[in-house]
Amino acid sequence: MLKVNGVSRSFGDHRVLDSVSFDVKPGRMTGFLGANGAGKTTTMRIILGVLKADAGSVTWNGEPVTQAVRQRFGYMPEERGLYPKMKVAEQIQWFGRLHGMPAAKAAANTERLLEELDLHTRAGDKLEALSLGNQQRAQIAASLVHDPDLLILDEPFSGLDPIAVDTVLRVLRRRAADGAPVLFSSHQLSVVEQLCDDLVIISGGDIKASGERDELKQRYGTPRYEIVVGSDAGWLRDVPGIRVTSVDGPRAVIEPASAEGFRTGGEALDQRILQEAMRRGEVRAFTPVVPSLNEIFKEAI
Repeated sequence: MLKVNGVSRSFGDHRVLDSVSFDVKPGRMTGFLGANGAGKTTTMRIILGVLKADAGSVTWNGEPVTQAVRQRFGYMPEERGLYPKMKVAEQIQWFGRLHGMPAAKAAANTERLLEELDLHTRAGDKLEALSLGNQQRAQIAASLVHDPDLLILDEPFSGLDPIAVDTVLRVLRRRAADGAPVLFSSHQLSVVEQLCDDLVIISGGDIKASGERDELKQRYGTPRYEIVVGSDAGWLRDVPGIRVTSVDGPRAVIEPASAEGFRTGGEALDQRILQEAMRRGEVRAFTPVVPSLNEIFKEAI
């Protein structure tokens, strides 16, 4: 497990990270979310030893992260770091050799990754001949070629079309299923929501929320219900204690009108609404609305 504990960093008088702490657990995908300038890339660079922390520590399986340990990490920077004049397969193999792999193993891993990432037909092409999306896939392959113990990806889905996103998702899920912790940042919250098991939300260099995705949805999401009745649902606007956020004929979404929520004075308001709807006629659905990751992000920061 990777553990970031109380890490702080300043550039001059500007404090970029303020006692940042979170864990990246084995076999789990951790989404690292924050606006531009929030501190994500600085944190990743400190984990990788590119920058030094002013305070705090980074440990791997309870031990300090040494250069030998970092050799077993895989990293994909936001800025493309491959060589445009070099052939795709040759440079991915070369990255494997840089991490100490035998040539035959590096070649075999390269062939497998290019197949998984649908780049096998471009293996002999120079990188500059590829589209930006395919260059991104090649960079992901370069971060994975040495079978890293930990994977850190900075904006891995940038420039990818929906089909390419699905391809990369499959590869990353497979890596996590094999037990590797994966930390990745992305501005594409819909993709993060599909992929992540855990979330870390940072703003202004401070961790605003961290934990399991579903637990954070419960913690930060406003309780809401969708109700579908047999006739027009406009009558819900007259029910005290709720706010109708949307109504479309028989379908409506409701939430509490106050901070007390759906339970006030010992009475479950949601149950009273359901009973009233049943009294008025047919109820086709009455289900909780799970908050989106976008809602959690806005609430947390």
